[in-house]
Amino acid sequence: MDALYEELFRDLDHNKDGILDILEIQEGLESVARISLREETKKIFTTGDINKDGKLDFEEFMKYLKDHEIKMKLAFKSLDKNNDGKIEASEIVHSLQILGLTISEQQAELILRSIDADGTMTVDWNEWRDYFLFNPVTDIEEIIRFWKRSTGIDIGESLTIPDEFTEDERQSGQWWRQLLAGGVAGAISRTSTAPLDRLKVMMQVHGSKSDKMNIYDGFRQMVKEGGFRSLWRGNGTNVIKIAPETAVKFWAYEQYKKLLTEEGQKIGTSERFISGSMAGATAQTFIYPMEVMKTRLAVGKTGQYSGLFDCAKKIVKHEGLGAFYKGYIPNLLGIIPYAGIDLAVYELLKSHWLDNFAKDSVNPGVLVLLACGALSSTCGQLASYPLALVRTRMQAQAMVEGIPQLNMVGLFRRIISKEGVPGLYRGITPNFMKVLPAVGISYVVYENMKQTLGVTQK
Repeated sequence: MDALYEELFRDLDHNKDGILDILEIQEGLESVARISLREETKKIFTTGDINKDGKLDFEEFMKYLKDHEIKMKLAFKSLDKNNDGKIEASEIVHSLQILGLTISEQQAELILRSIDADGTMTVDWNEWRDYFLFNPVTDIEEIIRFWKRSTGIDIGESLTIPDEFTEDERQSGQWWRQLLAGGVAGAISRTSTAPLDRLKVMMQVHGSKSDKMNIYDGFRQMVKEGGFRSLWRGNGTNVIKIAPETAVKFWAYEQYKKLLTEEGQKIGTSERFISGSMAGATAQTFIYPMEVMKTRLAVGKTGQYSGLFDCAKKIVKHEGLGAFYKGYIPNLLGIIPYAGIDLAVYELLKSHWLDNFAKDSVNPGVLVLLACGALSSTCGQLASYPLALVRTRMQAQAMVEGIPQLNMVGLFRRIISKEGVPGLYRGITPNFMKVLPAVGISYVVYENMKQTLGVTQK
């Protein structure tokens, strides 16, 4: 094997100076793979460049490949359940089920076909090593990790199911870095799309008073009333609540998983959905007063509140502590359709891509995953939106003069009788408009934050 690696080093070293730079490795790998491998090359350099001089000498190159080969061998053995030296489709199906990812036998065969060099529909050690030699994955969990929902995708909604973290990520401390990266990404993403979010709230609350409020009129009214800066009114609270909400949701998710699964057992899709929904409910219960204040600040007029604490003080003084949980029930009920449909649509889209588009590789790439995430989240919002609208109206109805203080059922009846079913979807257009920019901004910031914080690239 050393001879093979020595020959590979010589082939990559185009200028024969005994040192590999990042361009030599990238050009060498891409000439074989015939696809762009810029990210893979960067990961190899990050791992292999021990002295951080921006180059790989022969010793560093050999050490990287030998260390990586050990990890590849462990991954191969974890899949080869019957220890016959070959990986079959049924073994891939079984292994991914243990990791909570369900695929069909046909989809497993697609995975095999992308690795299988001799057409036997099985993969031996040599084929496995050659395929993953310059792919910086270290275990089977990482090989299928590109289908995991990314913590960094934040569209400003609070109802998504938390991510899974491996044992290695927990022990190495990578998990909190990923959560921090996701938090920063969420803060920047929410701030960037805050004007659309405030417009959505204004249309939800005041839509019944003026059927003519559209996107243009809504923005014009907000700027006329409070100036350009007023478009971000309430955004500070929306950003501040990211940290406590993420912390509580992550902690609660881990506790519910332990209750629903036996020790050492990997969580399945149904357990993940139940645990995630319950964790979302727990987190929402904890931070819900901030949701109410965010709505009050967004709907409030210029000078009505000097800030978050002034808003809280006035709510307590005029309405009592119970006002901090107005709209809590429809908000809680909205978690189930949102999280359930979001997860189900994502799994459906993933399965469809594997069945129809996975040919040479089962890795769909960033654009496909972002599109899947945006579409599944949009479907989840569509299903839960009437509950979200009623929640927002309940949070803000004390501020709107001349309307009775109704409960959830009363508000549903009033909206349908006066505005019809379309009234339950007021403000959904700006809500949908923010999805794509929110996903894109969040992803870019998340990836950059992971590099800054030293999160291992998967």
